[in-house]
Amino acid sequence: MKRIAQIEKGFMKEKVPAFKPGDTVKVHVKIREGDKERIQVFQGTVISRRGSGTNETFTVRKISSGIGVERVFALHSPTVDKIQRTRQGKVRRAKLYYLRGLTGKSARIEEKLEDKTLNGAKAEKGTKKAKGKKAKAKAKVEETKVEEKAAEVKAEETKAEEQAEPNTEKKTEE
Repeated sequence: MKRIAQIEKGFMKEKVPAFKPGDTVKVHVKIREGDKERIQVFQGTVISRRGSGTNETFTVRKISSGIGVERVFALHSPTVDKIQRTRQGKVRRAKLYYLRGLTGKSARIEEKLEDKTLNGAKAEKGTKKAKGKKAKAKAKVEETKVEEKAAEVKAEETKAEEQAEPNTEKKTEE
C-alpha cells in the first residue's frame, strides 16, 4: 500500500485551494476541440466532496437557463486548470443534495462572513459567543489596562505640578 501511495503522490497537484460544500467556486476546465485547446469556466455551488488522494472528486451545481446542471470534477485531474473560491457558504451539512429539490430564493446559501476587528478578534456583531465568559473577561482586562494608563497619566501630571509649584512659590517670596 505504501508503494501505491508513493506513486499516487506524483500525480497529485501541489496547490489545491481550500473549499467546502456550500462554497461558490469557479472551475477552469481545459477543453480540447480538435487541435485547439481552450479554457472554459464552470461557476457554481459545491454540493459534495468525496474520496481521497488522486480519487478525490467534487460536485458543482449551477442553474443554467432555469435548469439545474451538475458536474463532477476530479480534484487532481490535469483537465482542471485551476479552482477559485469566490464565496464562502454557511452550511451545516457535508452533502447538499437537498438543493436539487429547491428553486429560487429557497435554494440560496447564506454567506459566511469573517469580519475581523483591529485586535484580530472576531467581531461581536450578532454573535452569541461574544457575550460569553471569554468576551466579558477580555473586556474586563482591557478596562483595567485603560484604568492603569489613566492612573499613570494622572501620576505624571501631579509630578509635573509639584515640580512647577516650588518654582512659583520662590518667585512670590522674592
